[in-house]
Amino acid sequence: MAEIRRSAQAVWSGDLSSGKGRITTNSRVLKDTAYGFATRFGDELGTNPEELIAAAHAACYNMALAHTLSSKGHPPRRIQTRAICSLSPQQIAHEAEAGCPVSNALRGSLEIELDATLA
Repeated sequence: MAEIRRSAQAVWSGDLSSGKGRITTNSRVLKDTAYGFATRFGDELGTNPEELIAAAHAACYNMALAHTLSSKGHPPRRIQTRAICSLSPQQIAHEAEAGCPVSNALRGSLEIELDATLA
């Protein structure tokens, strides 16, 4: 299998709370798509990093599950996955976690929950 390379570009203007950004993917599926403080922490129309991570995880998992099921003789008709990426805006808790030696030792681990149902 050849190397897979995909790219995206993000541009940001301004400070965190009042700034605005735009994301464009190489495929142009996202083209100058808005993101910012209000799309991340509020309800303004646009995307945000957590939404993009959740979408990537759900899509990747669907493909991996389809492959695994097919290779075991059970080709799926339809797979639906909902991924949730959470961000807690509690800055003090994040600062404490960043200074915690145990948190630093465990950094890089991901919490993944799986709830599967066959239909």
